Amino acid sequence: MRVAFVSFRTTHHDDTAGARRFERVARLLLERGHDVTLFCDQWWGGDVVQSFEEDGLEYRRVSVGGRRSFRVGLPLALAGFRPDIVHARPSPPHLGAADWGARLARAPLVTEWYGDDTTGEAFSGSTTRRPDRLLVPSQVVWTRACERGADSNRTQVVPESIDFDRIETVEPDPDVDLVYAHPLDETANLDQFLLALAELRDRGWHATVLGDGPRRREYEQMADELQIADRVSFLSSCDREQRIAAYRGAHVFVQTATRELFATELLWALACGCVGIVEYQTDSSATELVESYPRSFRVTSPQEVADAITEAGDLDQMTREPSWQSHDHDAVTEQYLDIYRELL
Repeated sequence: MRVAFVSFRTTHHDDTAGARRFERVARLLLERGHDVTLFCDQWWGGDVVQSFEEDGLEYRRVSVGGRRSFRVGLPLALAGFRPDIVHARPSPPHLGAADWGARLARAPLVTEWYGDDTTGEAFSGSTTRRPDRLLVPSQVVWTRACERGADSNRTQVVPESIDFDRIETVEPDPDVDLVYAHPLDETANLDQFLLALAELRDRGWHATVLGDGPRRREYEQMADELQIADRVSFLSSCDREQRIAAYRGAHVFVQTATRELFATELLWALACGCVGIVEYQTDSSATELVESYPRSFRVTSPQEVADAITEAGDLDQMTREPSWQSHDHDAVTEQYLDIYRELL
C-alpha cells in the first residue's frame, strides 16, 4: 500500500506525543513493507533538497519555513505521489490542502488527532468533518473531537502501542515496590499519591517517582514534610529500559495525573505486570485502560489510593501480563491497516 503522511511540522520541529505517535505509525507501516513518505516543511539543515531519509522514513519537502507555500504546494505534491491513502495531522491547520491533494489523487483522507496539538479553533466545525476517518487515541479525545464538530460515526479510537516483546529483555529492578510516572508539571497531581503513602507510614514499602518538571522541588519538599522522603526516590531522567525495569520490579503502579490523552506509562506498567491504581480524573483517559481489567483499582481520593495499595498486596506479583499484547505495535498497526482497507 502506498501511504502519504502529511504534517507541516515533525518531531524535529516539535517533539510532542502526537508527533511521535504519527511518525511511529509511519515507520511501523514501513516495517510491514508498505511504501510510506512523509510530506512536511524542511527541517534538515544544509541545501534545499527534495527529500531526506532518517531511520528508513523518507521526509519529502513541500516548503521551507512557510505555511502558505506548504498549503499551496501540498495538493500537487500529493497528486504526483499518487497514494492509496493520505494520512494527515491537523496542526498546523492544512487539512484543506491535504483534502484537495487526496481528491486529486483519488485517495481517502485519514486524519490523526492526538489532542495535544495547538490547533485552537482552526480544528473545529467543518474542518473536523473533512476527513473520511478521524483517528484519536482515547475516548477522552474522541469526546473532545465530537464537541468540536467531528462526525461521531467517522471518528474512531486507535490506542497507543508498545513493543511488548521488549519487556522480556529487561531484568526487573528489585528495589521498586510502588511506582508513579508522569512529568512533574501542573497536571501531575502527585500530592494525592504522597498523601496516600503518608497513610501507610507503618508499612514496609519504597516508592519511585519517574519524571521531572517545574513542580519537582515542591513535591520533594512535600515528601519531606510528610516524613516519607527517605522512602520516596525521585528519578528525573529514565530511558525506556530503566522504566521497564522499574515496572517489572514494582508490584503497583499509581496513576493520579489530572490530564492524560493516552496513559502510555500506565499501559507499559500494566503490560509489565503491575497492579494498576487509577484515580478518576475528567481529563484523563487512564480509567479507560483499567475499566474491565481485574488487576486494577479505580479510586477518587488519597485514602482510597492507600486502601487500594493495601488490597493490592493480596494479588500475585507479576513481571509480564500477556493480555496486554493486544496493544503491541503489530496488533495496533493492523488496526490502522484495517481502517485503510475499509476506506479503499
